[in-house]
Amino acid sequence: MPETTGAGCAFLDYDNDGWVDIYFVNSGKCDFYDPNPPLRNALYRNNRDGTFTDVTEKAGVAGGGYGQGVAVGDYDGDGFPDLYVTQYGRSILYHNNGDGTFTDVTEKAGVAAPGWSSSAVWFDFDNDGRLDLFVCRFVDFDKSKNLPCEADNKPGYCIPRLYKPMASWLFHNNGDGTFTDVSLSSGIGKYLGKAWGAVATDINNDGRLDLFVANDTTANFLFVNRGSRFEEIGTPSGVAYSEAGRPRSGMGVDSADFNQDGWMDLFVANIDHEMYSLYQNNHDETFDDFAGATGVAKATRLMSGWGLKFFDYDNDGNLDLFLSNGNPDDLISVYHKDVNYEEPLLLFHGNGKSLEDVSSESGAVFAKSLSARGLALGDFDNDGAVDVLISMNDGAPMLLRNQAGQQNHWLGLKLIGTKSNRDAIGARITYQAGDLKRSRMKVGGGSFLSSHDPRIVLGLGAQKKIDWLEVKWPQPSRSIERFTDLPIDRYVTMVEGQGKWT
Repeated sequence: MPETTGAGCAFLDYDNDGWVDIYFVNSGKCDFYDPNPPLRNALYRNNRDGTFTDVTEKAGVAGGGYGQGVAVGDYDGDGFPDLYVTQYGRSILYHNNGDGTFTDVTEKAGVAAPGWSSSAVWFDFDNDGRLDLFVCRFVDFDKSKNLPCEADNKPGYCIPRLYKPMASWLFHNNGDGTFTDVSLSSGIGKYLGKAWGAVATDINNDGRLDLFVANDTTANFLFVNRGSRFEEIGTPSGVAYSEAGRPRSGMGVDSADFNQDGWMDLFVANIDHEMYSLYQNNHDETFDDFAGATGVAKATRLMSGWGLKFFDYDNDGNLDLFLSNGNPDDLISVYHKDVNYEEPLLLFHGNGKSLEDVSSESGAVFAKSLSARGLALGDFDNDGAVDVLISMNDGAPMLLRNQAGQQNHWLGLKLIGTKSNRDAIGARITYQAGDLKRSRMKVGGGSFLSSHDPRIVLGLGAQKKIDWLEVKWPQPSRSIERFTDLPIDRYVTMVEGQGKWT
């Protein structure tokens, strides 16, 4: 069954040269077979000319297990992004040494998370200024528990419903290179699920980061951060089940204020015949599904969604949505004649209030059928148009260069926390340019098994000047800094507490 799901990918600037690099997760040695030659993960350094160089061996990040996903975060605050690689079997924490190499510190850190790990998210759940780690766990599975399933008298993959759910992990950062497993004491560990995607966001504007977790064939979780513990409110909030009251096969997730009302909304992709959900925040810890009203439900009825992300692909100031799709079962057409194993990508354009499917007019790549899985966002050529990286199941990945974002003006932000976590997860940016006023939040994670360029690109449309911009830094500081002399069409760095940009 692990063969059906991976793998993830990431944009990260591992050498801090201002150009994002690429990391791909691969499968590898499994308890079912030993591939020859063995598969490995891959780190590609950005050559700044549209090409990349494989530096995996020098960097020491080849993996060595049956890979699933990757989460990037500077957990020790030394200015260099670290890698957490989830696997079926045992996960790996690679510490960035700052010299182009990494060290496996998993055992010292105490974050191996044995079993079948999927997505992971770095975020500061207790607002102490250090990044903690949430790790999704999928079902209770190993070779001895593999069940025989067939389709058309051929060996097939069983549906996850047949396997037992498991508890996910929450690791607290101790600030000394080690972590403490607080899964049970935080309240998260008592809930059993089959977790795929996760995103850290603030659904109630209280300054504490919450977790939305997609589960496969069991109810989704919405863990609301109450300060000392997490409360699971998926069912009363309206995001646990379908409108018919049934659990669905949740996979990729994200969170964004897509309608610009000041409250973070949620998105989850499901399997074929279930439709995806766009949950609009009602401002009272409940949500309504607007997938039908936006056309998302109709477009995704026969699809299965994995990697996905909200971003402003054309820099008009409104958030858009990119979806990567593909059925997990290569024999799906035996069961459902109207469903295919390989499926097209989807792109929805936002107008600030709703979404419109513009896939057919957005390039030839949207006419291709793919077995897509992970999806990461990043501006690999630094032109302000955010590009898309997609990993495939049993196929070569795709790097999609954005040619739409350059038609409008933009500003790119690299935020560096000092009192708050260095990655500034949880920061809110509000800006005004003429009659365009928008707000963005830097969430933790999102998509499926993947990690994104840490910079945020703000679209300005046709506006040639930013009137003002405010950064509300995460707790523990919660300070607000205002800027009025910003340039456009370039990247700037803002360090918490300095009150200036560079």
